[in-house]
Amino acid sequence: MSIDLEQYHARGIKNLIKSAVKVTLKAPRQGAFLAAFSLACARAEKRRADNYALSGLHIPPFLIASVTNSCNLHCAGCYARANKACDDGAAGDLLTAADWDSVFAQAEELGICFILLAGGEPLLRPDVLKAAAAHKNILFPVFTNGTLLTGGILELFDSSRCLIPILSIEGDAARTDTRRGAGIYDRLKAAMSALSSRGILFGASVTVTKENLSYVTGSDFTPMLAGAGCRLVFYIEYVPADGKSQELALTEAERMLLASRVDMLRSGDGEMMYLSFPGDEARSEGCLAAGRGFIHINPHGGAEPCPFSPFSDTNVKDAGLRAALDSPLFKKLTTEDILSRAHDGGCVLFSN
Repeated sequence: MSIDLEQYHARGIKNLIKSAVKVTLKAPRQGAFLAAFSLACARAEKRRADNYALSGLHIPPFLIASVTNSCNLHCAGCYARANKACDDGAAGDLLTAADWDSVFAQAEELGICFILLAGGEPLLRPDVLKAAAAHKNILFPVFTNGTLLTGGILELFDSSRCLIPILSIEGDAARTDTRRGAGIYDRLKAAMSALSSRGILFGASVTVTKENLSYVTGSDFTPMLAGAGCRLVFYIEYVPADGKSQELALTEAERMLLASRVDMLRSGDGEMMYLSFPGDEARSEGCLAAGRGFIHINPHGGAEPCPFSPFSDTNVKDAGLRAALDSPLFKKLTTEDILSRAHDGGCVLFSN
């Protein structure tokens, strides 16, 4: 790999924070947190660079933590259920809140400054959310279906600005309710209203399929989100993890259309931030999974390259986070250039 990953991520994070500060100019509490967080990111960047200089181990700035194997919805095409990561099973050997608190502390020590909380439905683990809230030098986007954003959970987000709720939505009411269940769209709009009334920074996560691509990047959808108080949109390309819905996956031409429309949205008035995953892998010379840009920890502590690739040879509860980043599996994926192999676009790791 010829790309300097340290510099690539450093530039990306600086641009990300700059954009975040811009979209929170009218939210002083969130802006104050982001100002302090930008300093924490600078310290984290130095820790990652020092780790690489001393040991040659690349520390990614991002970690994805799936904190539960349960969910209160059964969305069509859910990758977590397809991969058996979300099976509504007994707690069993799931990581405890104390285990996750240790993972978060290790992450901060290594220089990881963004931890995406997912599931299942992460709001089913308020104990883990409370543990995360104590780590003010890490930003925690929390990917949620939004149906549990009430009462004490809502108050936790209000008092802990390092937690950023990201609400999953598929487009308009018909598209959202078709995939997620009747009435979910209205519950999402109610959750957005509750968050906005408290001045809480929140975002939306959109799974982009062949069916909704035009609408979710069109002239009606993002203005609706902005009007509801949303300031951040994740566009996530649909990966047919269930093996039954390949017809929903984007073609290469549709991926190019998505990229051009996201670029067009970014060139707008700056009221919202737009992120795309997996995005343009050419810029990073391949997939950023397996520690190049992020890793995934499953609910049981297994360190995996990516949520779409549920394979692990190391458990963070037994070995720790640093050892997981240096695992034989991750070494094989990165040293044998599996993550930069030619493919038909989208997710290179899933394709290979």
